[in-house]
Order: sequence, then C-alpha cells, then structure tokens
Amino acid sequence: MARPFFRPQTLLRRTQVLLFLLTAAYLMTGSLLLLQRARVALPPGPRAPGPLQALPVAAVALGVGLLDSRALQAPRVSPELLLGVDVLRRPPARPRPGPRGLRSRNLELRQLRRRWFQHFMGDPQGPPAPGPEAPRPMASSRGTYVGCFSDGGRDRTLKGAVFFDLRKMTVSHCQDACAERSYAYAGLEAGAECYCGNRLPVTSVGPEACNHECKGEKGSVCGGVGRLSIYRVEELPPGSRKRRTVTYRGCFRLPENGTHTFPDSLAQANATVDACSGFCSQKEFPLAILRGWECYCAYPTPQFSLRDAVDSALCGQEPKAQRLAEYCAVYQTPVQDTRCTDRRFLPTKAKVFVALSSFPGAGNTWARHLIEHATGFYTGSYYFDGTLYNKGFKGEKDHWRSRRTICVKTHESGRREIEMFDSAILLIRNPYRSLVAEFNRKCAGHLGYAADQNWKSKEWPDFVRSYAAWWSSHVLDWLRFGKRLLVVHYEELRHSLLPTLREMVAFLNVSVSEERLLCVENNKEGSFRRRGRRPHDPEPFTPEMRVLIDGYIRTVDKALRDHGGAGLPGEYVPR
Repeated sequence: MARPFFRPQTLLRRTQVLLFLLTAAYLMTGSLLLLQRARVALPPGPRAPGPLQALPVAAVALGVGLLDSRALQAPRVSPELLLGVDVLRRPPARPRPGPRGLRSRNLELRQLRRRWFQHFMGDPQGPPAPGPEAPRPMASSRGTYVGCFSDGGRDRTLKGAVFFDLRKMTVSHCQDACAERSYAYAGLEAGAECYCGNRLPVTSVGPEACNHECKGEKGSVCGGVGRLSIYRVEELPPGSRKRRTVTYRGCFRLPENGTHTFPDSLAQANATVDACSGFCSQKEFPLAILRGWECYCAYPTPQFSLRDAVDSALCGQEPKAQRLAEYCAVYQTPVQDTRCTDRRFLPTKAKVFVALSSFPGAGNTWARHLIEHATGFYTGSYYFDGTLYNKGFKGEKDHWRSRRTICVKTHESGRREIEMFDSAILLIRNPYRSLVAEFNRKCAGHLGYAADQNWKSKEWPDFVRSYAAWWSSHVLDWLRFGKRLLVVHYEELRHSLLPTLREMVAFLNVSVSEERLLCVENNKEGSFRRRGRRPHDPEPFTPEMRVLIDGYIRTVDKALRDHGGAGLPGEYVPR
C-alpha cells in the first residue's frame, strides 16, 4: 500500500530542498547587494545619455549594483556612461555613512535601476535618448554617391541584377554586381537589397529617408524602406575577368516587317560588335543586332523569337550584300531582360495550396526561378535557405503556410506532409543526375563540386544506398497520397522549356503573355547553375550501384504508368 505514495513523497522532499536552496541564494544575494550599495555614489551633475550598445559590460553590472566601482579601473573599460544615467565615480575616502545616509543612497540606487530598466525596455515615459547617428554614404566606395530616391512597385526603374544579402550586403558588393552586367547605377534598399539600372528614378527624396545601415558595413548608407541609395558605378575595364562578355546568339533572317520591329537603332560607319553592344546595354536591351553597318536593339518577341537560326556564313558577307540579303547577326548583351524580373507576393491568400515537390538535386530551385519569372509571384519554401534568399528568392523568408506565394518548395514525403497540400507539381529527374547534384550540394554548396576525396570515401556509397531508396519512395508517396498532381520531368523542362512551362503556369491558374515567357527563356539559367569543369568522373557509379538504381527506376516507371501517365523518359535507363 505504501508503494504508490513513495514517488510523490520523494518529489515533495526534493521540492522542499530546492526551495530552501533558492531562498538561501536569494538572501545571500540581497546581503551582497546591501554591502555594495554603501560603496556606490552618484555625482551631482547629470550628463547626456549614450547609446545602449556602446556600454561596457562592467558599467551595466555596476548599474545594478553587482560590481564595485573599482572595476571601472580595469583596462579598456570606459566609465563615461551608464545606460542613459549619471556617471559613476569612485567616491572619495570618508567615514562610513550612517543608516539615514545609507537609506538615502539606497533610494537613489532604486531610482537609478528604475530609470535603467525603463531605458532598456524602451518605456515611453523614460527620458528620451538620442538615436544613433544616421549612416552616411561611404566615401571610400568606388563610384559616386548620387542621392536618395523613391523607387518601388512594378514600375521600378532599377530592376536589373536583383539580389539580397541579409548579413553581408555592402556598397562595394552591390556596385561590383552591377558593374559586372555593365549597368551604370547601383541602388541599395533596406540595408540588404541591391538593384541595378542605367536610368535614375524620377522621384528624389531627402537624405534622411535613406537611414538604413548596410548589413555588412557599419556606418554606410543602404537606403531605407521603399528608398534607394544610388551610386554611379565605375565601369570595369574591358579585360576584367568579372565583366560579362557579349555572347553570339547566331545568324537570323529579319522579321517580315523588317527593322521596324526593333525599338531602337544606331547607324554609323564601321559599326562593331562592341560599339553596338555598348549602345544597346546603355539602353537596357538584352539583344544587339548587327546588319551591315546598322545596329539595332531589341527584345525577343513572337515575331523575332531566335528559334530559326541560319548558316552563320550568311552573316559573314560584305555589309552591303548582307543588308540586301536581309540577314542579321544577333548578340546577347550583358544586361538582363527585365520584362519578367518584377515579382511580388500574392495580393490575397491563395485558395489552393500548391506544392512544388521534388527529390533533392532534381532542379527544384531552377524550376522556382522559371515559375517566379513567368508568373510574377514569389515561390515559398518548406525550409529556409539564406543562400537562396540572397539570390532573390524573397519568398524564402515567408512562412511556408502563409499562402502568399504561388507554390511552396518541399522535399518531404509521407502521407501527413503530402495531404497538407491541395495540389502539387511533382518534378522528377534522372536519379543518376539527381544523386550527383545532391552530393555536390551537400559537400560543396549550391554552386560547388565535391572533391575527389569525397567521391573516393565511404561517404559516397552510403549516400547512394540511402538516397536512391528515397528517390523512389518520394515519387511513390506523392503518387499515392497526392490529391491533384502535375508530373513534370526535368529533362523535358530542359529540352522543351516553353511548352512545359506553359503547362506548369496553366496548372497554377495564372495567365501569362507570350512576351513574358520569351523573357523567361532569355533568362532561363538563373543564378544556381554549376559552372566550370567537373573535377571528377561525371558518373562515379559502380556496377552494384547501377543494379540498385535501375531497379528503383523500373519501380517508379511502373507506378507512373499505373497512375495513368506516360512513365519515365527513355533516357533514364536502357530498356
């Protein structure tokens, strides 16, 4: 009978002991405070309060009576300010005060602590403290500070080469990014956002409106809320490694209505590729078109879509012959096609909660880039990746269940996680490519390659065994529990971009113009394509690994066919 009461009695005894120890600690602390108060004195004259962040730790502790005033004599500790109240000094030697003097000092110390607490908590009744000095334009930055401007919304003037950086944004960082694409102006907003362009906004505001400090550069000005601190960018020298070069797109026949399709032109003798590209870059056109001695600037349009290239020799004739033959050489300028770069959150909460689901390494980030630029709305994420946010995926910071984004990235599987969504785009990629891409990301980040030692270690075989099974189960779970699915194969999206993207946008119930889709095609690569040469064999799979992966491929292929689809593309595995 006594056994059921044994545990409550033990707990009660422990509680009593704990209460006794806490009481003893409280009494000892009070005694120490009482002893220290007698040694703290306040000077008669008040001084101006200082900023909280500039106070030394010793001064904070002294303000609540925990340290002796002699601690202020320690190296690198300044006794200038105490959280917006009077300066504390070591009192001169004098006889020990009586009870009345001690009570008076205790009262003053309580008032001192009360005022410190009000200052710390931001009490509006407390004495107002002057804010920190407004950041100033960096005198050491390359380029010239132009001023503070208002520029926002869908009609933003500076909307090229957009990126964010919550931790390391600096004026030089933004200027370099804009100079790399041959832009003339760099604009910084809200301390962490960078925009580029070749024209200044119309509305100029006072310098006090640009009051945000750069996240990675204290004391420098990086705009404000809806305000841009704009700098004129120094042009990179032609041979600079950072400067993006002009890309030859091919030789094309002029559209039916001739050069009237092109919005701007330049006619000069002996026009060169560099001169034409520079002229069109300054006008913020992504295409520079040479036809004999004539230079034209344009965007890709349905009438001039750059899909039917002809033999480049037809554009290599003499200028007069080339002009009569109605052929033109097309070059991609360093500037960005900005017709599809404006993005925003949904104006109202989405009624249909859509997932963009894929196995890691299947191209989810690239698909998000295409969807955002095609629809004009941000995509969300089940996770938070600061690297993606810095590259312009602003929905990365938004809560994934806010329903303010057009769709939500997820790699999750399992019934509960899947049934939270009303519909989903299921992105599938060849597992051989997905495994290599995800292993590179895990070892070297979004843009790097795993080192040789990673591929030769035990980590790679273990990775293949566990992740190959996940690739299969991820697809099977979404086919089983997904409510409404659109299956998209990464390879089809890569080879037939516009038809597949049209299908995805229609599934998301968004109307998109053909010009915007052509802009997406012109900016299709995004910021997360691995560049450079692979430092290893592109398919480091052993025969045992291939047998394992091929078995999973056949399982998924059968499940897709049973679900009413066409199965996996034939290139996934030899049939």
